[in-house]
Amino acid sequence: MAEKLTTFDIAEELKTDEAMAFYMQDAFSTGDPGYIAHALGVIARAKGMTQIAKDAGLSREQLYRSFSAEGNPTLKTTLAVMKALGIEMTAKVHAAKNGADEGSRQSMPA
Repeated sequence: MAEKLTTFDIAEELKTDEAMAFYMQDAFSTGDPGYIAHALGVIARAKGMTQIAKDAGLSREQLYRSFSAEGNPTLKTTLAVMKALGIEMTAKVHAAKNGADEGSRQSMPA
C-alpha cells in the first residue's frame, strides 16, 4: 500500500500573532537574508496576501514576486510589509560583539 504524502505549508500553522512573531524571531536569529524574506512571505500568506499588499501600498503580484524563492525585496518593501504585518524590527548589541568591546576596554590604558 503506497503512502500518500502531502506538502507541508507552515503558513497554515501560523494562526496567532504570537506564532508569527516566534517564526519571524527564528528567521532573524539565523541572519540569513533569504530565510528572513521567505519568512515574511510566509507570514503575509498566512495573514492574506491581498490585504497585506494593500496595507503595504504594493500590488499583490509585486508582493508575491518580492517574497518568492527568486525574489530579492528591497529594504523599503521589506519595511512596508513588516509594518503591514504588525511586525517591528529592533536592534540590540550582539552578544559576541558586546563581550569583545568589554575586553577591549579593559586592556586599554586609562
